[in-house]
Amino acid sequence: MLKKMIHDARFELPEIEINIEGDVLVFDKPYQCTSFDLVEKVKKYICKKYQQKVKVGHAGTLDPLASGVMIICIGAFTKKIEQYQALEKEYTGTFLLGATTPSFDLERPVDTTFSISHITKEKIEQIAHTFIGTQEQIPPCFSAVKVDGKRAYLLAREGKEPEIKSKIITIYKFEILKIVLPEVDFKVVCSKGTYIRSLARDFGKKLESGAHLKALRRIRIGEFKVEDALNVKEFGIKKI
Repeated sequence: MLKKMIHDARFELPEIEINIEGDVLVFDKPYQCTSFDLVEKVKKYICKKYQQKVKVGHAGTLDPLASGVMIICIGAFTKKIEQYQALEKEYTGTFLLGATTPSFDLERPVDTTFSISHITKEKIEQIAHTFIGTQEQIPPCFSAVKVDGKRAYLLAREGKEPEIKSKIITIYKFEILKIVLPEVDFKVVCSKGTYIRSLARDFGKKLESGAHLKALRRIRIGEFKVEDALNVKEFGIKKI
């Protein structure tokens, strides 16, 4: 039976019990923390607590500049990682219109600027609706996608342009929450493999301008919600 750690003001660290034979923890990954770093910190904590080696892995990478729900599997539950990765995802975030970056987010500085004088609220909402459904999407160059056995972001950081093939993804919901140009706040519900940074790039193109991701938070994976997730400090990880 799945076990989800629930945030509670009365939660005390000594009472946290983890089944190292097989368990799943749900964390609220902090901003500027890599998925790898979080997994390593959790693994170190668990191995120290139980005084033995424990297999630990995560179900779905979350970019360093994004925060929110991240599922970490322990022991035999690492065999269920693909099952968790396949679950529906929900995000909230902000697009910044009128400028692009090589990474499609704030990791790299702006490389090109565009006019947004022609963009209206009606146009933004109309374009958002066109993304709903199954479609092809090309992942960012600065991503964990493998190209000839090497991570795309490693090639990109070497100044190379990796050839990344498109993937089939599905956008179930794309809601515009707020518009204060050049910023557009949104909510997206999507399938496995969807890159919201790529959505930002494609959104800007359809608006005949440019766009990149200013902020992103994953608020849900399947039934796992961010309000129920563990904070790293609550888990006893003092520095991340």
